[in-house]
Amino acid sequence: MTAWSPPVPIDTSRITHVNFAFALIDDTGRMMVTPGPAEMRLKDLVAVRRAHPTLRVLASVGGWGADGFSDAAFDPQSRRRFAESAIETVRRYGLDGVDLDWEYPGQDVAGIKARPEDRENFTQLLATLRTHLDTESRLAHRARGDAYLLTIATADREYFEHVEMSRLQRYVDWVNVMAYDFYNSLTHTTGHHAGLHRADTAPPTDRWAEAAVAQHLAAGVPARKIVLGVAFYGRRFEGVAPQHAGLNQPYERYGGDTSYREIVASLINRNGYARHWDERALAPWLWNPGTRSFVTYDDPASIRFKARFARKLGGVMFWELSQDDASGALLEAITLGLQDELTDRP
Repeated sequence: MTAWSPPVPIDTSRITHVNFAFALIDDTGRMMVTPGPAEMRLKDLVAVRRAHPTLRVLASVGGWGADGFSDAAFDPQSRRRFAESAIETVRRYGLDGVDLDWEYPGQDVAGIKARPEDRENFTQLLATLRTHLDTESRLAHRARGDAYLLTIATADREYFEHVEMSRLQRYVDWVNVMAYDFYNSLTHTTGHHAGLHRADTAPPTDRWAEAAVAQHLAAGVPARKIVLGVAFYGRRFEGVAPQHAGLNQPYERYGGDTSYREIVASLINRNGYARHWDERALAPWLWNPGTRSFVTYDDPASIRFKARFARKLGGVMFWELSQDDASGALLEAITLGLQDELTDRP
């Protein structure tokens, strides 16, 4: 859950862990939660856990465009300073762990500082955090199965060129694979931004969730440590070429992000938009031939397939809860998919 999204109920019968987005890294290289609404939202999440003791609340540090990681990871002193501040944050707010969302080590695509040394330094930062969190778990008398957690958000393809995945994975409890945003304002064509498999019409450079997971497995990440990310939002493209109902076509303008709640209310089979389904990619999209508008998104059908796929893994995560529709259809699809037999179809 984010500091800026509208508050929504947390179904603790289906949700096991909540990541608060986002804590930041200050100018001294220390983890911090911004005073004001962000801090109040985090405290509200921890209060939910008091009523539902099985829920776990982590603070996620970073996010797209969040700087400070390269400096925090730079040397033993900076790594220790950051780890000590993370422990202080865990104590202050009564958290169950820390999640690092560094987008991305060794890459400045989001406008943040990056160094070639980030590759090794990220591993060392995680090792330092692991040591501090394990020590704090012992001091807090937390049982081995309830020790403080350390998780990270990961990507695919070039992300692996700038991290030591086979080494760093030993220090984390799991990795949250951001298997979405495969098509966005930085890509030259439309496409499934969160497809499970590769579309027939996709170019050789296409990206999809199954391939992202395979890359993690090939790097030595145990399946139980891989958590598949799904999207509770869509991406919109305007001025799209009409072939294949806009799928994998050039476009004139990126139209922004749209929550699933908004897609249900205004777009699916409404206002000139028709829903299409890609049987190979197991992904839906919307096409409006009148305005040449294309929307790629996840829906209950695609997410249920993904949840089935994730039964071989460590679970499912999503971005983010307030973007589900009022009925909670996407969260329900995750639950159903995790319960389905792998050979069933919805």
